[in-house]
Amino acid sequence: MITTNTLPAASGKGRIITLWTLSGIVALAFIAAGGAKLAGAAVMVDLFDKVGVGQWFRDVTGALEVAGGIGLLFSRYALYAAVLLATVMAGAIIAHLTVLGSSPAAPVVLFVLAGTIAYLRKP
Repeated sequence: MITTNTLPAASGKGRIITLWTLSGIVALAFIAAGGAKLAGAAVMVDLFDKVGVGQWFRDVTGALEVAGGIGLLFSRYALYAAVLLATVMAGAIIAHLTVLGSSPAAPVVLFVLAGTIAYLRKP
């Protein structure tokens, strides 16, 4: 007897465990980075001074990162949170390459991880 599986090839318990582990790690990273921005850590204040938009932009970016990090921990919002965070990281990559002149390695890694979560969460 031949049975057909209507689930995608990357489904199952292992996929769910991987997705939740990845989401938890990425959520912690964004909550920590966003929290540092919101707390006004000297490094973040200096970084956003170099960007030249104003410190209000640090607050907005920090709030988006914290909200997105929290959103990753709820299945209902995880897809949207991952897309939000990937968008924020796309902006960070552009800022590092054009204005800051520093390595965009960390934003690139976070962009890829958020994009992976978004891909795995899509219906």
